Amino acid sequence: MPDAPRIRWIIVYAVALFLVAVSVVTFFKEVGRIERLSMALGSRMEELVVIMRKNQDLQEKISYYKTPDGIRRLAIDQFNLVKSGEKIYRIVIISDDALHEN
Repeated sequence: MPDAPRIRWIIVYAVALFLVAVSVVTFFKEVGRIERLSMALGSRMEELVVIMRKNQDLQEKISYYKTPDGIRRLAIDQFNLVKSGEKIYRIVIISDDALHEN
Protein backbone atom coordinates (compact mmCIF):
# COMPACT_ATOMS: atom_id res chain seq x y z
CA MET A 1 0.00 0.00 0.00
CA PRO A 2 1.43 3.37 -1.01
CA ASP A 3 2.13 5.89 1.68
CA ALA A 4 -0.84 8.08 2.39
CA PRO A 5 -0.11 11.83 2.32
CA ARG A 6 0.54 13.16 5.68
CA ILE A 7 -2.11 15.33 7.23
CA ARG A 8 0.17 18.34 7.55
CA TRP A 9 0.83 18.39 3.77
CA ILE A 10 -2.89 18.27 3.12
CA ILE A 11 -3.36 21.22 5.48
CA VAL A 12 -0.51 23.16 3.80
CA TYR A 13 -2.01 22.55 0.33
CA ALA A 14 -5.50 23.52 1.57
CA VAL A 15 -4.20 26.76 3.11
CA ALA A 16 -2.21 27.57 -0.02
CA LEU A 17 -5.22 26.90 -2.24
CA PHE A 18 -7.38 29.06 0.03
CA LEU A 19 -4.88 31.95 -0.17
CA VAL A 20 -4.68 31.67 -3.96
CA ALA A 21 -8.48 31.68 -4.23
CA VAL A 22 -8.78 34.74 -1.98
CA SER A 23 -6.06 36.52 -3.98
CA VAL A 24 -7.77 35.79 -7.31
CA VAL A 25 -11.18 36.98 -6.10
CA THR A 26 -9.65 40.13 -4.60
CA PHE A 27 -7.74 40.79 -7.84
CA PHE A 28 -10.88 40.65 -9.99
CA LYS A 29 -12.84 42.82 -7.55
CA GLU A 30 -10.09 45.44 -7.69
CA VAL A 31 -10.01 45.30 -11.49
CA GLY A 32 -13.77 46.01 -11.51
CA ARG A 33 -13.31 48.83 -9.05
CA ILE A 34 -10.57 50.36 -11.19
CA GLU A 35 -12.84 50.23 -14.24
CA ARG A 36 -15.68 51.96 -12.36
CA LEU A 37 -13.32 54.64 -11.07
CA SER A 38 -11.91 55.17 -14.58
CA MET A 39 -15.40 55.68 -15.97
CA ALA A 40 -16.25 58.11 -13.16
CA LEU A 41 -13.02 59.98 -13.77
CA GLY A 42 -13.79 60.22 -17.48
CA SER A 43 -17.22 61.71 -16.88
CA ARG A 44 -15.78 64.16 -14.34
CA MET A 45 -13.13 65.21 -16.84
CA GLU A 46 -15.84 65.90 -19.43
CA GLU A 47 -17.72 68.03 -16.90
CA LEU A 48 -14.49 69.87 -16.07
CA VAL A 49 -13.83 70.62 -19.74
CA VAL A 50 -17.36 72.03 -20.14
CA ILE A 51 -16.95 74.20 -17.05
CA MET A 52 -13.52 75.41 -18.18
CA ARG A 53 -14.89 76.37 -21.61
CA LYS A 54 -17.76 78.25 -20.00
CA ASN A 55 -15.29 79.96 -17.66
CA GLN A 56 -13.13 80.95 -20.61
CA ASP A 57 -16.15 82.39 -22.45
CA LEU A 58 -17.10 84.39 -19.36
CA GLN A 59 -13.52 85.66 -19.00
CA GLU A 60 -13.60 86.81 -22.63
CA LYS A 61 -16.90 88.63 -22.03
CA ILE A 62 -15.45 90.31 -18.95
CA SER A 63 -12.41 91.40 -20.95
CA TYR A 64 -14.68 92.73 -23.71
CA TYR A 65 -16.96 94.64 -21.35
CA LYS A 66 -13.93 96.35 -19.80
CA THR A 67 -13.17 98.01 -23.17
CA PRO A 68 -14.88 101.22 -24.33
CA ASP A 69 -16.74 99.29 -27.06
CA GLY A 70 -17.96 96.76 -24.50
CA ILE A 71 -19.17 99.47 -22.14
CA ARG A 72 -20.94 101.17 -25.04
CA ARG A 73 -22.62 97.90 -26.10
CA LEU A 74 -23.72 97.21 -22.52
CA ALA A 75 -25.15 100.73 -22.17
CA ILE A 76 -27.11 100.36 -25.39
CA ASP A 77 -28.38 96.83 -24.73
CA GLN A 78 -29.35 97.14 -21.08
CA PHE A 79 -30.11 100.80 -20.55
CA ASN A 80 -31.04 102.07 -24.05
CA LEU A 81 -28.39 104.79 -23.74
CA VAL A 82 -26.93 106.32 -26.88
CA LYS A 83 -24.70 109.24 -27.70
CA SER A 84 -26.41 112.43 -28.72
CA GLY A 85 -27.41 112.33 -32.36
CA GLU A 86 -27.45 108.53 -32.56
CA LYS A 87 -30.59 106.58 -33.27
CA ILE A 88 -31.32 102.99 -32.37
CA TYR A 89 -33.39 100.88 -34.71
CA ARG A 90 -34.77 97.63 -33.36
CA ILE A 91 -36.04 95.08 -35.82
CA VAL A 92 -38.93 93.01 -34.53
CA ILE A 93 -39.63 89.87 -36.53
CA ILE A 94 -43.25 88.78 -36.63
CA SER A 95 -43.86 85.26 -37.81
CA ASP A 96 -46.11 84.52 -40.76
CA ASP A 97 -48.61 82.91 -38.41
CA ALA A 98 -49.24 86.17 -36.60
CA LEU A 99 -49.71 88.05 -39.91
CA HIS A 100 -52.33 85.61 -41.21
CA GLU A 101 -54.44 85.77 -38.06
CA ASN A 102 -55.55 89.36 -38.83
